[in-house]
Amino acid sequence: MQTPHEMPMLPLDRMFHPSDFSQASEVAFAHVLKLGLIAESELSIMHVASDASETSWLDFPGVRALLERWELLPEGSTRADVTDLGIDIKKVLAHGRNPADAVLQYLEERPTDLVVLATHQRDGLSRWMHRAVAEPIARRSKTMTLFIPYGVNGFVALDNGAVTLQRILIPIDKVPPPHDAIDVAADLTCALGVSSAQITLIHVGAEGEQPMVHTPQRDGWTWETQVRQGNVVEEILSAARDGQADLIVLTTQGHHGFLDALRGSTTERIVRGAACPVLAIPVGL
Repeated sequence: MQTPHEMPMLPLDRMFHPSDFSQASEVAFAHVLKLGLIAESELSIMHVASDASETSWLDFPGVRALLERWELLPEGSTRADVTDLGIDIKKVLAHGRNPADAVLQYLEERPTDLVVLATHQRDGLSRWMHRAVAEPIARRSKTMTLFIPYGVNGFVALDNGAVTLQRILIPIDKVPPPHDAIDVAADLTCALGVSSAQITLIHVGAEGEQPMVHTPQRDGWTWETQVRQGNVVEEILSAARDGQADLIVLTTQGHHGFLDALRGSTTERIVRGAACPVLAIPVGL
């Protein structure tokens, strides 16, 4: 069996993490740091403050402290020790009243391969009363995005960096085509060194209408397909809860019409209701 480093992986040369310095952002940071170490990426961490006097560089996530906690660096390590691990960390402090606009401007000037961010799961009236940040960034940047919902620990342990990615759910339909989601999920599982994984494909619709797909085979991996009827978002979230999914991976095409503009795309509604991280992959990545 091939080792994780011998497996193909989607290029992740540049990663980006917008942080609001909350506990949830710390969890998201652990995920992007873990992936950045594996892919030996350039990782930019950005904070947007409305008042420059309220923020200092010391507020940013402690990269060396976390790597020391994971026992990847000795106590008292230096910046050079971080570089020796193959990852290039950049911290960016921006000023503005709209975090989403500031982040999108940065990404337009410096395109990235993956955005990892924490997201609030507001719905209904609260979404009108609180400015959305995570979803507009993912939708308008058209970049692969890993959402870590507030209150979710995710699949990278904050205390030691251990990976617990065993159950993956992939919604499939003819439109958008699911092949990118399947390939990225397989590459990610390999790269993280997961030896045993259960990957479930779910189609919400009539029996026999699910698309034909190719599923990469590895020792210790099992694949199954579920077909359900009902509301697409509700059935996907139900399947994730029933199967105790560690990650949902899906392809996305963004908004399609007036109703989507009001209530959000299928992907956004899944992100709002998920009890695990969601990896959204734009079609044609």
